[in-house]
Amino acid sequence: MKCLFVLLIAMFIVAGLPRPAAAHEVNPAFLELTEIETGQFQVVWKQPIKDGRRLKLDPIFPDGCEGTPVTLEGAAGAVVSRWTLTCALDQGEIRIAGLDRTLTDVFVQIHRLNGDHLSVVLKPAAASFELDKTNPSAPLFAYLRIGVDHILFGYDHLLFVLGLCLLVRPRQLLLTVTAFTVAHSITLGLSTLAGVTLPGPPVEAVIALSLILLAREAITVQRGGASLTSQFPWLIAFGFGLIHGFGFAGALADIGLPQNQEVWALLLFNLGVELGQVLFVLTLLGGAFLLSRVIHRGLAFSKTAGAYLVGISGTIWLVERVSGF
Repeated sequence: MKCLFVLLIAMFIVAGLPRPAAAHEVNPAFLELTEIETGQFQVVWKQPIKDGRRLKLDPIFPDGCEGTPVTLEGAAGAVVSRWTLTCALDQGEIRIAGLDRTLTDVFVQIHRLNGDHLSVVLKPAAASFELDKTNPSAPLFAYLRIGVDHILFGYDHLLFVLGLCLLVRPRQLLLTVTAFTVAHSITLGLSTLAGVTLPGPPVEAVIALSLILLAREAITVQRGGASLTSQFPWLIAFGFGLIHGFGFAGALADIGLPQNQEVWALLLFNLGVELGQVLFVLTLLGGAFLLSRVIHRGLAFSKTAGAYLVGISGTIWLVERVSGF
């Protein structure tokens, strides 16, 4: 009866989680303008989709700019528009209408025929910039924020970290989380700097599978059992961390890295991921301490409910991701 009660609670929590398509809900918009002839730019405008609908964002260019008809194409979690813009783009303002009513950022990149490159990050509180005010440096610290947002709103990654915390003993936690960090840092770097990639759907499916495995092992340990995974949790943390790194790389694939500053942007993004991860682990430890002090046997019950939450979420996401192949 106790297990059934825990299962029902976990299922109720899972029902409120976002669908797999929205697992990484914080996804910046991306506006790229590439000069193909003097005064003529190829425009790529990617708008994120949230809850099945695109955000109501529209780029506004300086007066006198003329655009060709827009072509639309679908992408994972976004709508991509392409058209050609005839305009010098040397003065005036570029702004994003509707950005002030959202919580997202917009990465703007302008590539000119002479090799000049401009990168700007627009935010809800600063939704425009002046073209004649040169800003040659890329907004590197925006990548730190994107990294933090990606882990804190990347529910599948957070549940993996939760599973690790449920599986390991306190003295193993530091080594296990470090192994996960090192592993996903390796594949994140290989993917973004060396072009080593894996197909997105299988990667997302394996990430969901990792949640199921962790949940099973955590429940086994809580019932007094033992396994290779529970004895050497850093091995599975490192192995699946390599796969999670390719998932993190997806957040950078759409916006790219600033020219000539790729390494710094990657380091800041990875640091943001780690800051978010550390914040989550500290929150878990704080919650566990309070439960152990306030509620009798509340910690054991919460660990069991957490394991079911991880397992049920992974199962649902695995089925939906595989069916979407």
